[in-house]
Amino acid sequence: MLNKIIKKLCLSIVLTGFLASCTTTQKLTNSARTPTEQLLISEAVTRSLAKSSDFSLPIPKGSVIKLDMFGISKDKDLVKGIIAGWLGQLGYVAQDQSATYRMNVVVDSLGTEYGNTFVGIPPITAALVPISLPKLSLYEADYQTGYSRFHVDIFEIPSGRFVGTVPFMADTHFNKHTLLFLFTFKRTDLAWPPSVGSFTNLVH
Repeated sequence: MLNKIIKKLCLSIVLTGFLASCTTTQKLTNSARTPTEQLLISEAVTRSLAKSSDFSLPIPKGSVIKLDMFGISKDKDLVKGIIAGWLGQLGYVAQDQSATYRMNVVVDSLGTEYGNTFVGIPPITAALVPISLPKLSLYEADYQTGYSRFHVDIFEIPSGRFVGTVPFMADTHFNKHTLLFLFTFKRTDLAWPPSVGSFTNLVH
């Protein structure tokens, strides 16, 4: 009897080792965006802008600036709103009327990317027998990154004289880890990320 149990246990270990897989994949996240993806993008834009009070653009404080947006991203309005608020904090005025400078904001890259690392048994669906096994993760990690890169070209109005260019770039992350099927923890630099499926949400 004991020998049969040992044999079955060994067979199970061998089968698990045969079925276990280790993969690392990367793909673009799908839109429409989740709240987490929206935060990854908006905070990346915000963090790319200099917060130091010593920072200044190559134009006089108090100047009225007209913002023109360029780029293939559909989130240009978001970038424009954040930059307008940032200019106000620095002592500039962002509006079209009576503008003495034009700022061309060129959005080079703005969005999120997703990566996954998986070690365990992938989901199994039998062809002949209507039995399916869920995915069993010895270790799994989901990596989400928000990335923002843009630059501003500043011109005088009405002469069109080029004044200067300033680059901005930053990223954010939200990573979820699963260990031994059940234990989950997260690592992020977002200020207030949503708590999906947390115990707090279940008891309220």
